Amino acid sequence: MQNIKPPVVSKKVLVPFILVTSLFALWGFANAVTDPMVQAFKKVLELSNSQAAWVQMAFYGGYFCMALPAAMFMRKYSYKTGILIGLALYACGALLFYPAAITEQFWFFCMGLYVLTFGLAFLETAANPYILAMGEKETATQRLNLAQAFNPVGLIAGLFVAQQFVLKNLQSDDIEDFSALEEASKILIRTSDLIVIRNPYVILGIVLIAIFVLFLINKMPQSKDEGGMPSLSKTFAILAKNKKYVLGVIAQIFYVGAQIMCWTYIYQYAEAIAIDSVTAGYYQMAAFIFFTIGRAIGTYMLRFMSAGKLLMYFAFLAIICVTIVILVQGIFGLYGLIGVSLSMSVMFPTIYGIALDSLTEEQSKVGSAGLIMAIVGGALMPKLQGMIIDIGGNGVSDTTIMGISEVNFSFILPLICLVYIAWYGNHVFKKYEYKTT
Repeated sequence: MQNIKPPVVSKKVLVPFILVTSLFALWGFANAVTDPMVQAFKKVLELSNSQAAWVQMAFYGGYFCMALPAAMFMRKYSYKTGILIGLALYACGALLFYPAAITEQFWFFCMGLYVLTFGLAFLETAANPYILAMGEKETATQRLNLAQAFNPVGLIAGLFVAQQFVLKNLQSDDIEDFSALEEASKILIRTSDLIVIRNPYVILGIVLIAIFVLFLINKMPQSKDEGGMPSLSKTFAILAKNKKYVLGVIAQIFYVGAQIMCWTYIYQYAEAIAIDSVTAGYYQMAAFIFFTIGRAIGTYMLRFMSAGKLLMYFAFLAIICVTIVILVQGIFGLYGLIGVSLSMSVMFPTIYGIALDSLTEEQSKVGSAGLIMAIVGGALMPKLQGMIIDIGGNGVSDTTIMGISEVNFSFILPLICLVYIAWYGNHVFKKYEYKTT
């Protein structure tokens, strides 16, 4: 008799699934609207590439600091409470951009991003394992890929806002040598541009307050094992001995680092071939569209392919694309950078599902925190890449390294990350999946 796979999402949890899935678009929006700000702050506040990378340090560092406290909180309270706290912190961080624009202090903007990602840490720590728990373990990774497919919707919306309402309206971006202007002129332009940067975040904060109210008034079912409180030290010990989980956390660090490097420095890569920031935004939009397509393809392929094998194949494709980015000068290298997004599309949810696959509900809550803390890769690695690009000066192609332009060479970092991910996918397939496929 043929085995019938259980539904990915059953009808009884359809409404909660839709509500929680909407959160995936919300943090996708925050990711996409923030990436172009590295280039915007660099020009407006006259920063080097590595100084501007503090935007990503603040944004992804907040995940690292708050993920474990969020997980510990949700061991005691419900997922709904965690989501409400996440939305409140998200809104507060976004609204901090208003006083930051008044003071015109870079550290104030970074603090707003830091608080904002406290909220995102709560949302991701709650939403990912909640989605995994909304059905049978057999379809958990596919269910998470389905929910994560809505993340690119937020990415595209965030990039559209950044491009049409921020980058297009920055006066400093229209001036070839902003630093050469008289101080009085720079002050006027800086004040105007920081208000332009501020506005989408403030509007986002107001929207988040409305979404907070929506979650507050709706009933969300508790997960079946919520309320159980096994020893935290015992849970940590179990996770530390779980090789698939530990290697998965490392894979997630490398994946997020690779993703953010490729998305952040697409603007610097474009600058090196004389493409302005607004036009570069269109290329990033194409990357996000390919990312969305890749998520849909990957979710479908999981119906007949194991997660480890899928991860390995997509990682190999990404390695080829990044190699093109490094070795090919000009527009074709930029096309390779767009292709990386298609290749990376399935990685986050697939690694997440693999790492938590053999864990109990309560172990998953703590284990989820480790995987969200792994997002710190997005804080550390762009900073390192910015330092490589700054080797010859504050420009993006001031010198060559091993005969390759410094901005091209800097993509050696995502290449290293992707090699490890390919190895992890192959390891999971051979050790845990091969005998069952």
